Amino acid sequence: MKILVTGGAGFIGSNLVETLLYDNRVEKVRVLDNFATGSKQNLSTFFENPKFEFIEGDICDYDTCKKACEGIDRISHQAALGSVPRSIQNPIKSNEVNITGTLNIFVAAKDCGIDRVVYAASSSTYGDSATLPKVEEKIGKPLSPYAVTKLVNELYADVFHKLYNTDFIGLRYFNIFGPKQSPSGAYAAVIPLFFKSALRHQAPTINGDGTYSRDFTYVANAVQANLLSLFTENSEALNQVYNIAVGERTSLNELWAVIKNITETPVNVEYGDYRKGDVPHSLASIEKAQQLLGYEPVVKIEQGLKLTYQWYKTNNS
Repeated sequence: MKILVTGGAGFIGSNLVETLLYDNRVEKVRVLDNFATGSKQNLSTFFENPKFEFIEGDICDYDTCKKACEGIDRISHQAALGSVPRSIQNPIKSNEVNITGTLNIFVAAKDCGIDRVVYAASSSTYGDSATLPKVEEKIGKPLSPYAVTKLVNELYADVFHKLYNTDFIGLRYFNIFGPKQSPSGAYAAVIPLFFKSALRHQAPTINGDGTYSRDFTYVANAVQANLLSLFTENSEALNQVYNIAVGERTSLNELWAVIKNITETPVNVEYGDYRKGDVPHSLASIEKAQQLLGYEPVVKIEQGLKLTYQWYKTNNS
């Protein structure tokens, strides 16, 4: 099977590409990326692999998407402009990449006769729903432009399946972390920022009082979910949206305590203002993914943090 991974130079995308390249079911892995948030370094070990192909281009350009989809069997659409704060700062750009770009991929998939698209959805879609754990069928109103864009992706997938008979699977990621996640830039996620601070013995800043909690999910679990979605032969599993998480909640204070212990840093955390658009608590029910996809998270948070620390120690920036 020939697979296109959009955003394959990014954090999740490059971890997925690495796994796909060593999967006997895969004949070719083509990556489409414009390096807006990904990096060539994430792809550096792949170029010698005869199964790997790279197209530098932007999903906001339909012709580029069409070219990338030609001769492809299935797509894992990971390309997006992440970060709630970034979307609040520049909602037009987030809309352009996450909605128009995704629509381009969906249309190109239809036009090229691709039968299945797996796409990165987001736990931000749950918005102001206070219900815990989060179950796929009960969402609230989005709290950020980013959340709006990811909800629209789900709506387009549903409509495209009904109109064009393309199959879709949406994976609502819950705070994915792990190797290759950049600690640099204004919109870096909390775990790489915590590791960066710990390695430099600098106090990290927590937004709020540290009681906000998340279902932090190691990247290998997200890769597993993509593989299951790309290759499942269970027709009931298609045209669904799934929570991809561990099903355990960790507060930011607890997270820092674990990282402080792993890294043996002497520094303590500092506290800042709450961020606009932040959801106080996030915890996933993963029953649907377990039942229909056979998903089972194999790496829990503490083991994942230890693995991530080993990577940051080697690739400290």
